[in-house]
Amino acid sequence: MSKIALVTGASSGIGKACALALLQEGWQVVLVGRRADALAAAVAEAGANAGHAHAIPTDLSKEPEVKALFDQIRARFGRLDLVFNNAGISLPYTLPGDLSGDEWRRAVDINLNGAFYTLSYAFKLMQEQSPQGGRIINNGSISAHVPRPGSIAYT
Repeated sequence: MSKIALVTGASSGIGKACALALLQEGWQVVLVGRRADALAAAVAEAGANAGHAHAIPTDLSKEPEVKALFDQIRARFGRLDLVFNNAGISLPYTLPGDLSGDEWRRAVDINLNGAFYTLSYAFKLMQEQSPQGGRIINNGSISAHVPRPGSIAYT
């Protein structure tokens, strides 16, 4: 049975590097990000392993899109063994008095709610599959321990 992984924020940075590393190790990898073109470029970087890469553009801040993502994973693979919950955004340096409610909600919706939606649907799928179980890795930032000035919505 092949191992199935989901990597969020897979179109760049740490997420892309992790997705490519998992592909190199023989995993089937669902790459998730908001930008279809960037996901396609990440899959192209997989080279010979691209056949095991499955790009699904998803805005994790929208719960219905996350549900649809997991419906696709369930239909295609029937299981999920690993989630690398990595998607996130930071905003430009902003003092709290200058940050709009819309900017605040955008960051919180992706960084907090999106992470929760992903782990919640993953947990449910991992409970239902046979054999049960899997791993959920919630990637965080050093900013959780050492906040940077001007980064209130991220930190």
